[in-house]
Amino acid sequence: MRRALRLLPLPLSIAVCLPAMADDKPLNWGLCPATEVIPAFTDAPTPVPGQDAAAASAQREQQPTDIEGDQLLGTTTVPQYQGNVALRRGDQFVGTDKLSFDTDTGNYIADGNVRYQDSSIRMVAKRAEGNQESDTHKITDIQYQLVSRRGNGEAESVDLQGAVGQMHRSTYTTCDPSQPVWKLTAPQIDVDNDEGFGTARNAVLRIGKVPVLWAPYFKFPIDDRRKTGLLFPQLGMSGRNGFDYTQPIYLNLAPNYDDTLMPRYMSERGLMLDNEFRYLYNGGRGELLTAYIPNDKLRDRDRGRVMFSGYHNVDSHWQARANLAWVSDERYVEDFSNRLVGVTASNLQSTIGLYGTGKDWTAGIMADRWQLTDYTLTESALAYNRQPRLYFTWDKPLLPWVETSLYAEAVRFTHDDVNEKTIDADGEYVRTGNVTRMDGGSRLDIKPSISFPFSGAAWYVTPTLAYRYTAYDLERGLADSIRRTVLVSQGIDPATASAEQLRGNTSPSRSLPIASLDAGLFFDRETTIGGKSFLHTLEPRLFYLRTPYRNQDDLPLFDTRDFTFSWGQLFRDSRYTGADRQNDANQLTMALGTRFIDQTTGKERFSASIGQIQYFDESRVTTTPGGAPVEKGKSAWIADANYMVNDRWTLSATYQWDPKYKREDLASFRARYLMSNDGVVNLTYRHRINPDGTDLLKQADLSFLYPLNARWSLVGRYYYSLEDKAPLEIIGGVQWDSCCLAVRAVARRYVRNREGDLNNSIQIEFVLKGLSSLGQDTDRTLRRAILGYNRDDLYLVPPSNTGVTRDDYDPNLIP
Repeated sequence: MRRALRLLPLPLSIAVCLPAMADDKPLNWGLCPATEVIPAFTDAPTPVPGQDAAAASAQREQQPTDIEGDQLLGTTTVPQYQGNVALRRGDQFVGTDKLSFDTDTGNYIADGNVRYQDSSIRMVAKRAEGNQESDTHKITDIQYQLVSRRGNGEAESVDLQGAVGQMHRSTYTTCDPSQPVWKLTAPQIDVDNDEGFGTARNAVLRIGKVPVLWAPYFKFPIDDRRKTGLLFPQLGMSGRNGFDYTQPIYLNLAPNYDDTLMPRYMSERGLMLDNEFRYLYNGGRGELLTAYIPNDKLRDRDRGRVMFSGYHNVDSHWQARANLAWVSDERYVEDFSNRLVGVTASNLQSTIGLYGTGKDWTAGIMADRWQLTDYTLTESALAYNRQPRLYFTWDKPLLPWVETSLYAEAVRFTHDDVNEKTIDADGEYVRTGNVTRMDGGSRLDIKPSISFPFSGAAWYVTPTLAYRYTAYDLERGLADSIRRTVLVSQGIDPATASAEQLRGNTSPSRSLPIASLDAGLFFDRETTIGGKSFLHTLEPRLFYLRTPYRNQDDLPLFDTRDFTFSWGQLFRDSRYTGADRQNDANQLTMALGTRFIDQTTGKERFSASIGQIQYFDESRVTTTPGGAPVEKGKSAWIADANYMVNDRWTLSATYQWDPKYKREDLASFRARYLMSNDGVVNLTYRHRINPDGTDLLKQADLSFLYPLNARWSLVGRYYYSLEDKAPLEIIGGVQWDSCCLAVRAVARRYVRNREGDLNNSIQIEFVLKGLSSLGQDTDRTLRRAILGYNRDDLYLVPPSNTGVTRDDYDPNLIP
C-alpha cells in the first residue's frame, strides 16, 4: 500500500508552481487573520521543529506506511477501509472516509473528505482515484494551503500521469478567503515535474475585482531550477526620463550562468538596453553589467557603460579579484544616477589583482586605472594610476612583550594626459585641443617596526620604533617640474635660473626613524543613577610621537594628501594618507574617555571622549614646497559623545573647536527615535569648514517612517543645504499594508546635476506578498534615504546577512 501515496505530491507540485517573491525585507504577515485557511489536522503527525520540507521529504523515503481505519471490509485482493481512514509515513498524512484498493489491477478510490498534509502543504478534496500501475490519478474539488508561504487556492480538478499533471480552473492567492484583495486564476495549468516547469494559459491577475494583468500563455518554474522567461516589469515617471518602462527578460543559459536582458523605454530619451550576465563555479563568481542607448535625446549621442566584478579563489591563501568600470562619456554617471552620490562622483576606478593572506602576512600585486566622470574637471583631477602595485605586510609577535612588523610596497605610477577645457558662449565645457603630458615614476616604500607591549589589568604602555625608507625613480619631466616649484617657493624665478638649478633629481629618497609611545589607564567604579546600577569607567590615554625633520620638497605627490582631522588622527604616526610625505613631529596627544554601562542589561548608555594634540615644535613638512607648517602650540579640540536616553531615543554628537582661531571646525549632531510599531525618526545636522575658514558644507537632514496605524504609514526625507539655501533631496510618500498586498507611492525631488537642477519623479510599487511586485523598487529608495526603514539597517552587519557560504568573498583578502 505504500504506492498509494504517489497521488499525494501532485497538489504540492501544482501549488508551488506559482512563484514566490524573494524580497530583502521580510514579508509582514501580521495583518492576516490568526486562523489558517485550512487548519492543521489533529490526527496528522506533529511537524519536527526546524525541519524544512526538503529534509522531511528525504527522510520519509526511508519510512514505512501505516494504515488504519474503523473497519476493514472487502476481500484480500480488494481491501476496503471505512471510517476515519488514516495513512501516515514520516511527515505525510492522508485521511479519508473511505479507501479501496485493487491489488491486482492497481486501481484505488479515496472517497469523501480526502485530506492531505506534510511539512509544506495542507489539502482537502472531495474524491481521489487512479491507478498505481499506470501512474494515473484524478483529484476533484480541491482546496490547498502552503504552510510556509501562506499561499492558498482551489481547483476544480487535477489530472496526473506520471510526472505530468494538469490543473483545471485553479486559483492562487496569499490573502485570506474572507479578504481576497488579489487572486491569480487560470483555466488550465500544465505541470511537468521532470522538466521542472509549469505552463499557464489565459491566466488573469485581479486586484479586488479588477483584472490588472492577463497572460494568454507563460511558463514558470515549479522548483529551484531557473527557467527562461519574462520577469515583472518596472514602471516609473520622472522629469528627466519621462515615462520609464523596463521589461526584464531572464535567460537561463546553464546551471551555473545566466543572463537578464532589460530593454528600457524612456519617453524623453529613447530606447536603452541593459544586460546582466552572472556566472558561478566552485571557486568563484562574477557579474558583467552592460548598457547601451543609441542617440540619447538628452545628449544627442550614443552612450553606454560596462562594469565587471568577480573573483577566483586560487587556493586557501590566494584570491584573484577584479572590479572594472567604463562609461562612454563624462556625464554618464550623473545622467543615469538617481542618487546624490552619482551627481558628486568625479571618477570611476577599475582594479584588478591577485591578493594573498596568511597567518602573519598579506601580499598582493594589483593595478588600477581612473576615468573622469565630471565634465567640469580635467584629467588633472584624477589620481595617479598604479600599474602595477606590489605590497607585502608581515606582523608577528616574537615574545609576549615583543612584536615585529614590516610593510613594503613598490608602485609604478602613470597618469592620463590632461586635455584642457574652456567654457564656450553657451556655458558648456568644451575641450580646447591642448594636451599637457603628465609624467609619472616609480616608488619603493619600506617600513619595519618593533613594538614592546606591556600591560596589566588597568594599564598598558607600548613603545614602538619604526624606520621608513622611501626611494623614487622619476621621469625627467616630473622631476624638472617639481624642481621649478621648489625654486618658486624659494623666491627664484625659473626664467632666470641656470640649467643646473632647473634640473630636477630623478632619484630622490628619504629615510628617517619614527618613535612613539602609547599609554593608557582604566579606572572603573560602580555607581547608581536614578535607581539604576552602572559601571562607570574613566580612560585617560597619552600618545607621544617623535619624528625628525627631513626636507621632502623634491619628492612627488602620487597618492598622498592630508588626513581629515578626526579622532583617529590623534593616534597616528603620520598625518598623511600615502608614503610621499612623512611629517616631522614632536607632539603629545592627551585624551580622555568615559563610559556608563548598565549593569543589568550590559548596554552602554553613555560614552564621551575628548582629546587634543600638543605640538612642542613646529611641524615643517608640507605637501607643497613653501606651504604653511603646523605651528607650535595646540591642535583643535575633538570631542565625541553618545547617549542612549532609553531603548527608543539615541543622541550623538561630534565637535571640533580650534582655540587658536576661536572657531568651530566641525559640528555634527544626530538624533534617532525608534517607535514601538517599527517607526523611526532621524534628525542630523552637519557643519564643516575649509582650512581657510570658509564653509565646506552645512546641511540638515530629517527622515522618518511614521505609522499612522497598522495599515497606513507615512515616509519622508528633507535633506537641505543651509550653505546653498536649497534642498538636496525631498521625499514624501505613503504606504498601505494588508495581509497579502502592500502599496507604496513615493514622490521625489532631488539634485540631478552639478548645476543644482532638480529632478522630479514618482514611484509606485504594488507588492503582492508571496507572488511578486509590480512597479519600481521603492523599498531600495527608502532604505537608502531613511536609516532604520528596515530595522536591520541600524546594525553595521545586519543580522539577516551574517551567514556566509564557501564561495563568499573573503574580507581578509583586502589589501
